[in-house]
Amino acid sequence: MSLKLAAIFSDNCVLQREKNIVLFGTGEEGQLVEAVLSGRKLDSGEEQESRGCGYVRGGRFEIQLPPIQAGVEHRLLVTSGAERISRSNIAIGEVWLAGGQSNMEFELQNCAERDALNLPQSSMLRFYYTQKKAYMDEEFFRSEEQTAWECFGGPGTKYWSAVGYFFGARLQEALRVPVGIIGCNWGGTSASAWMPGEAVEGDSELRIYTDTYDAAVAGKTEEEQRREYDEYVIYQAEFDKKAEACYAENPDIEWSEVLEIVGECKWPGPMGCSNPFRPGGLHRCMLQRIMPYSLKGFLYYQGESDDHLPHLYRKLFTRMIEQWREDWRDDELPFIFAQLPMHRYKQDPDFQNWCLIREAQNRVQDTVKNTAMTCIIDQGEYNDIHPKMKKKVGERMCDRALTTVYGIGEATDSEGPLFDHAEIFGRELALYFKNAEGGLHTEQPEEVCRPGYDKKAAPAESLGFEIAGEDGVYLPAAVKIEKDRIVLTHDGMEHPAYGRYLWTNYGDVYIFGENGLPLAPFRTDRRDGFRPMNQSAEIQQNMETGKK
Repeated sequence: MSLKLAAIFSDNCVLQREKNIVLFGTGEEGQLVEAVLSGRKLDSGEEQESRGCGYVRGGRFEIQLPPIQAGVEHRLLVTSGAERISRSNIAIGEVWLAGGQSNMEFELQNCAERDALNLPQSSMLRFYYTQKKAYMDEEFFRSEEQTAWECFGGPGTKYWSAVGYFFGARLQEALRVPVGIIGCNWGGTSASAWMPGEAVEGDSELRIYTDTYDAAVAGKTEEEQRREYDEYVIYQAEFDKKAEACYAENPDIEWSEVLEIVGECKWPGPMGCSNPFRPGGLHRCMLQRIMPYSLKGFLYYQGESDDHLPHLYRKLFTRMIEQWREDWRDDELPFIFAQLPMHRYKQDPDFQNWCLIREAQNRVQDTVKNTAMTCIIDQGEYNDIHPKMKKKVGERMCDRALTTVYGIGEATDSEGPLFDHAEIFGRELALYFKNAEGGLHTEQPEEVCRPGYDKKAAPAESLGFEIAGEDGVYLPAAVKIEKDRIVLTHDGMEHPAYGRYLWTNYGDVYIFGENGLPLAPFRTDRRDGFRPMNQSAEIQQNMETGKK
């Protein structure tokens, strides 16, 4: 049979309600393909139906089905002449794509709230995992055909994205319609992996991503690149096995000691056409396999793997959002993303590079339409780049979606305090905030987030605030909270010029708004002369392994 639907249109799939539904697949050139979607409305039980047709052009067809309402037990029939494809148990509801790197990929079975796996089965919450393969060969297409949507409670539920699950569960409870989450993520990936190379090549700054790749593969054939990467995969699998044995024997062993015992860690491997971290690689091998599946919006949790170029992240992230919206042919698609939380490995200095990533994320929210940042600064974990607590992250992202996308409640209900502006009154630097009308208060940090953290490195008296004069030299500030504003001073500083809060890769989080959400980190002026410390190549190489 020549007619094929894209793998994502499996039994149990969730299709977006009240929006054109785009079906796509492959067939013989010129084929007329017809589709009928029918089933029961969720609210009344009445039958509903949507029909459409299209021709195969360039080996591919697309069919737009008119919008229908939320529903269950739908059937899809796609025909072309004598060829027939049928799908069953389709739900009509809300569909979100969960993208990013390892903290979006982090599985439900491994999170602190894994007891959610014991909840009753539910067909109202479903998940599709875009297969994680970075090179298109025959095996790629064979394995893709085995991918399928799964209802909550199935054998694969434990592998679902924990953040995606908690987002979906909260959304389903709030809206009372089926919810589908499409997992499309890969640990350790730069945002440059999720857009085609040409998306950055035209920018004099961003093209460093493709220029670096081009230099790495110069003079190598595709066969040589594949062989190198295959050899690396074998080596790294053995390395990981030995490293895991080291940690099993001594959980507190230092990463440097592991390397002395096991040898060199070669992650992320040689750059080439098989490496998933290459620019554009996962856009081609993952995103393009599911676009333009009709969505309500995107969820995104990423940034860690671009911290070696933090000054470019705002531009890179903005370009990626634009690209995804272009790919889905909708400039208005909502984009809900997580701001990076606190993190630092205990033996590392504070590079302060994540400060710039967080600042860039905040600026994207301010400058790119239909985006909403979720502050999770208090959900980081000292000495672990993969925090185990994911429920608050997913639920906060859902709350942002409910208020900003669905119009349920006020937008400020889901957003913590944000810095607005500063004023200088003699020796005092007064800070003013948005979303702080109910006042600001302090809370003690959660001990579970900071095992082994030396609090002396960041004295509690300053609550994470620093103040500087025109010389840009920051000192711990004396802090006075006056309901919805904060006043900073420092003995001996007669003329303050700059202030900042939690300008650190990891520190205790003390300040929260009336709604219980944390104050997002900030500095009062980007002209303060700040430069992050340079990371060594070895530290950057191992940021995503979690094995330091």
